[in-house]
Amino acid sequence: MDFEIDDNSKEIKKNGKKYPDWYSLLKLYRKSDNRKAVLQLVNTLVPYFCLWVLMILSIRFKFPYYCTLLLAVPSSAFLVRIFILFHDCVHGSFVTSRKWNKILGYILGVLVFTSFDDWRFSHLKHHANFGNLDARGYGDIWTLTLSEYNSLTCKKKIKYRLYRTPAVFILLGGFYTFFLGNRFPEKRVKFKDRKGVLYTDLIILVIVVFLSFFIGVKTYLLIQVPVLWLAGMAGIWLFYVQHQFEGVYWARESEWDLFRASMEGCSFYKLPAVLRWFSGNIGYHHIHHLSPAIPNYFLKKCYDAIPPLQSKESLSISKSLHCVRLKIWDENKGELSAF
Repeated sequence: MDFEIDDNSKEIKKNGKKYPDWYSLLKLYRKSDNRKAVLQLVNTLVPYFCLWVLMILSIRFKFPYYCTLLLAVPSSAFLVRIFILFHDCVHGSFVTSRKWNKILGYILGVLVFTSFDDWRFSHLKHHANFGNLDARGYGDIWTLTLSEYNSLTCKKKIKYRLYRTPAVFILLGGFYTFFLGNRFPEKRVKFKDRKGVLYTDLIILVIVVFLSFFIGVKTYLLIQVPVLWLAGMAGIWLFYVQHQFEGVYWARESEWDLFRASMEGCSFYKLPAVLRWFSGNIGYHHIHHLSPAIPNYFLKKCYDAIPPLQSKESLSISKSLHCVRLKIWDENKGELSAF
């Protein structure tokens, strides 16, 4: 259900906006914990690299390729988790040191084929504008209003329909984003951040050449392509259901409200414990947008401690599958609907 503020409750103000009194409790969970961060690095990177070794051995000893692909599944799950750690570094919340958030962000960014500086630019813009119909286009799924769609030419309507097809934005989108799209900087990014993309690409190239020298180009591609592709599809799906679901909040600039956008424009994707671990608690997305400085390892604790956060209706895996039919924003009805 939509979150409602009790008229009788005390309110606090932030940036001229009124927030319920419990909002101040979020600051208790914004403190980074270096011990937890190091533990996450160890329990994520070590298994990931071990799986790489096993996949290399499976090819070297000529096991059937499906054995390698079976190992690629958990490997891609760990890569999704690596991206979440990278994501926390982007928000400066993973560790206490600003310098080490950047260093770790650059390193993890190489592993997930994503430039730290460039992605930070678009992602922070996304946080500042998500749910705002007049500020779309930063790190979001291409979404048109019904009137915008009706004004398109036939050719552009087909293009939009194809883009919103799961086979395109998930299957092809995962491949395009991480193998091709991330190799080029966001057009609106500053020059210094453009250099970050170049440096990331060069480091990735060096790693590819280095590994290819020892294990062979074919072996490298037989491992890296399925792992990154599977992880990319999972990542895009998670991002999709975080802001594309029934009852989602969108508004024009004049009426847009950050608090409502966080509580109503972000889903609470309730995943099984194992998937929640691999996705770094990102399913608590309404909390993440309410306070991006809360690291992934404190999101569930925050949710359990503050009852109003629990009033957010959860989105189950089965329900989330129905989200793919939602394609277009109907401003008259105020809802995301099918074509």
